[in-house]
Amino acid sequence: MDYTNKLLCFLFVAVFMASVTEARKRNATHIQFYMHDTPGGPNPSAVRVAGQPINATASGMGAMFGFGSIYVMDNALTMTPEVNSTLIGRAQGLYAVSSQEGEFSLLMTLTYNFVSGAYNGSSLSIVGRNPVMNEVREMPVVGGTGVFRLARGFALAKTHSMNQVDAIIGYNVTVIPYY
Repeated sequence: MDYTNKLLCFLFVAVFMASVTEARKRNATHIQFYMHDTPGGPNPSAVRVAGQPINATASGMGAMFGFGSIYVMDNALTMTPEVNSTLIGRAQGLYAVSSQEGEFSLLMTLTYNFVSGAYNGSSLSIVGRNPVMNEVREMPVVGGTGVFRLARGFALAKTHSMNQVDAIIGYNVTVIPYY
């Protein structure tokens, strides 16, 4: 193949890839919601199922979250940060304290199950590291079901409010559909 044909082939591939990338950008879905994580109190939505014994002399997060602790969750997803806001789904899965020193981070593996609205019956799966004390955390969307079947993308998490160990986390999720 001579130089001109190689150049034309390269340009064709480059234009094709650019058009596919642009099409995916246009069709990306953006979802915003709030997750209510309540590992404390009389009616927890996250329950510690494994880990080192809880340090009775520690207070706040240190008393609840020790390295290796694993929590199973079934957290409400709402349209706004208010507890009585419209329920749009449940975040179900688990998180584990995956840091020993310095930065407090969790390994998250969860599924957002949507129970109302346009995404009713669909779900998104998230797996990744969550450095909790960072203002904004990014975790990958690794798949989904229903309208999100085989989706990929990312979730940006930002703590909206925190009371002792209970938290309301805002999520902005960008989902790119499978072609």
